[in-house]
Amino acid sequence: MLLRGLTWLVMFQILGVAINHALLPALPGAIIGLLLLLVFLLVRGKVDESLNTAANTLLQYLPLLLVVPATGIITSSQALLDNLLPIAGALVLSLFITVPLCGWLMQALARRIERRLDGRS
Repeated sequence: MLLRGLTWLVMFQILGVAINHALLPALPGAIIGLLLLLVFLLVRGKVDESLNTAANTLLQYLPLLLVVPATGIITSSQALLDNLLPIAGALVLSLFITVPLCGWLMQALARRIERRLDGRS
């Protein structure tokens, strides 16, 4: 079950990398693969059990994936200090965009769930 789900995830990543090299070099292949996976799941309307198992298993190891970038930041601290103002500006700007967007999405999702529950009553 786990192997089948991992195969699906890797297949979408490889497809995203192929599209990246052929058509969209500005967008990372992993992001293209995630978008393709999202479209696939939306069209299908459900998440397969094997894909769910693989995703949950990988989520357990997510902190390990963040160790490498954190180490790179520590070893490249001078580059970080040289670009501190643009990095801080980008972080603040993304915060002001992301927080209201997440609030709006949560409200929309709550309304959708409420309509769905009212339809069942």
